[in-house]
Amino acid sequence: MSCPRCGAQVRKPDLMHSAWRCDNCGDVPPFHVAEHINAEIVESMIRQRSPRSETVPFWCPWPLPAGWMVTGAGWAGDDRLGVRASAIACSGPEPLGGGPADVVLIAELPGVGLGTRFAGIPGIDPGYLLTEALAGPSGHPGPHAKIKAAGHPTPLWCVKSPEDRSAYVSEAKGMWLYAVAWPASAGYFLAEHVVLHDLSEGVPPELVYGAPSPYLHGRA
Repeated sequence: MSCPRCGAQVRKPDLMHSAWRCDNCGDVPPFHVAEHINAEIVESMIRQRSPRSETVPFWCPWPLPAGWMVTGAGWAGDDRLGVRASAIACSGPEPLGGGPADVVLIAELPGVGLGTRFAGIPGIDPGYLLTEALAGPSGHPGPHAKIKAAGHPTPLWCVKSPEDRSAYVSEAKGMWLYAVAWPASAGYFLAEHVVLHDLSEGVPPELVYGAPSPYLHGRA
């Protein structure tokens, strides 16, 4: 388990602290990543949610574009609070060049910091960057991408990120939604009429799984 904000190891709760702790970031919900990925693992992760916690979606493109597979799943939280953030990784052919591409979809409650870590942007929440993106150079911007999440049209805004990736931010179901793509040109994946399905509402039996994503396992 690691810190959702910086990736460092976290300390377990003890007699002095009721929460998991990171030496760099303080109290955090630990980030768990499944070593392998299949339908049973996805369903097991979804069951981690606490009845007292808000329902965090596990976003997955469905149907998957041709050649794409689900290649990883993770969640931030603990037994006390339940899931505070989720991450689903998908891999497939890069839309422009045809090489390998990876996309990680993250849903999170405010204050977690998992999305900004994978996007490679400073801070815990992306609100200030979203404000900058909305302002735009012309003052009258449109969204940089449009998808559908849980049946609702959802605009995505591209925010400044490291050159090796592209990062898009929005809100869905009252929570932050991130789509982070490697390489940067793989962000064109989002132009392919992407529809996001919440796996907590049912895992499609036809979902295809592939080798674990390196980005959920420490490369990002």
